[in-house]
Amino acid sequence: MDKINKRSYYKGLFFILVLGLGFLIFFVSTLGAAKISFLDSVHIILGKIPGIRRLISIADYPPSHVTIIWKIRLPRIILALFVGMGLSIVGATFQGLFKNPMADPHVLGVSSGAALGAVIAIVSGLTGSFMGQNIVGVLAFIGALTTTWIVYYIAKVGHKVPTVTLLLAGIALSFFLSAMISAIITFNLNQMEQIVFWTMGSLAAARWEQVYFVAPLILFGSVMIFLFSRELNGMLLGDESAKSLGIDVERTKKILLIIASLMVAATVSASGIIGFVGLIIPHAVRMVVGPDHRNLLPFSALIGGIFMILCDTLARVIVPPMEVPVGVVTALLGAPYFIYLLYQHKKQVLG
Repeated sequence: MDKINKRSYYKGLFFILVLGLGFLIFFVSTLGAAKISFLDSVHIILGKIPGIRRLISIADYPPSHVTIIWKIRLPRIILALFVGMGLSIVGATFQGLFKNPMADPHVLGVSSGAALGAVIAIVSGLTGSFMGQNIVGVLAFIGALTTTWIVYYIAKVGHKVPTVTLLLAGIALSFFLSAMISAIITFNLNQMEQIVFWTMGSLAAARWEQVYFVAPLILFGSVMIFLFSRELNGMLLGDESAKSLGIDVERTKKILLIIASLMVAATVSASGIIGFVGLIIPHAVRMVVGPDHRNLLPFSALIGGIFMILCDTLARVIVPPMEVPVGVVTALLGAPYFIYLLYQHKKQVLG
């Protein structure tokens, strides 16, 4: 397939996926304990969108249906979309940056830092909100960013940040923070259920305020990372080869680490720790569109969002009226694929 045909194929595929995403959002909004038809859901959603609501009246719909769709289900769906987008973009970025197929968004210990912040908020009984975000999410966000800063400065050698040192610092700090969390839980067993539920990942408490906080950070970060697609492509060849192409490797690493960590902090603060999304989605996309980050990043974002919506929908409808943490669903789907990757990597090493 020549370049022009390949470009047209990717554009067509991306357009079809966008249409599929739109249909999926409307369809999953009908699923749940309250039975609301597909057409009713479409009318209610469109009737709430500025610029369109003048043309569509929803006055005849039961207020309970409007509340369920607009204030409960749709914020959760949109938040799942941005969480999936953010984790997948960061996963693709880290795999390219570290040249490691096993890298995922939580590789630098960011999730452990966020978990510690959330656990401190929970056991301290802190309530209320800040800028529309609950205190648990706020402290999780601060914990994630603080962990990134510590890992970066532990790994920094002069003006350089060696990849291996960065990964080792992230792993070491992650174990240390996990031990602190275990110690806190030991002395606060009465709040263990709430802590465990948060650390397993959930979008059950999604609100529009969280969407307004997470969405701009994910969109901004995704655009910024996409602007570094050429640099990421060059760095796949190795640092020395990238430098020969005129790429400032250390500067690129620093910028991408900051942006990616900010995105992970935003997603974790809103949803808790959700694993495997940033690991499996970039690999699945890479098998279809190749390693070129100009294609890999946008497709990863789109398919990651779709995957996350599907997983969260399963989490809330699979065993009604109970709800399974979405992190459990992504782990059940992602763990077998991770084992497959390990097996393939082992064969490469031995072969």
